[in-house]
Amino acid sequence: MADVLPLVEARLRTALGEPGARAAVTFLGTDRIEVLRFQEGDIVRYATLGMSAQPMNDPTAVVADPVKGARAELVLSVRAGIADTDKVLRSLAVLAASPQVEGLIVAPGASLDVGEPLWPGAPFTSVLVAEPGGLVEDLELDEPLDPVRFLPLLPMTPNEAAWKRVHGAQALQERWLTNGTDLRDPARRSVPLE
Repeated sequence: MADVLPLVEARLRTALGEPGARAAVTFLGTDRIEVLRFQEGDIVRYATLGMSAQPMNDPTAVVADPVKGARAELVLSVRAGIADTDKVLRSLAVLAASPQVEGLIVAPGASLDVGEPLWPGAPFTSVLVAEPGGLVEDLELDEPLDPVRFLPLLPMTPNEAAWKRVHGAQALQERWLTNGTDLRDPARRSVPLE
């Protein structure tokens, strides 16, 4: 069976261009997670590479299936030059390792929390996992492997995360849309939630 990660990196390069930088993080008991940095104009995109090496499995399963199961990588887009967002690399690696470490299945609509600012001074400690397919198309793999989905991450303030827990992901996204929220602004304030 072919190694998935070279195919994933090729898909990222096709969609986002050549990475300007990359960093690797390894947590005890997990595979290495890399974060690639792409810049296009005033937008910086960070994409994980390594989360899709293993399928995400139901944490209640007695034995993890080494072949079948959802596969994903994470993509975060922010405006450059407003905040020191390059320090987000460790936070992204933590989120990408969560399926291995905590047995999570990361899917659209989920909230992921790192428990500290995503980067120094960030008003966000968590992200909303958005629907894939817009920026980077799914990567189809040979049967019986599931495709790799590239999941956009939308930073949430603690108030937005709490509101989302009560009202749901769709309601929060509608609130952002109604208020014209620039979700790529790394210094934005919370959307009005009344």
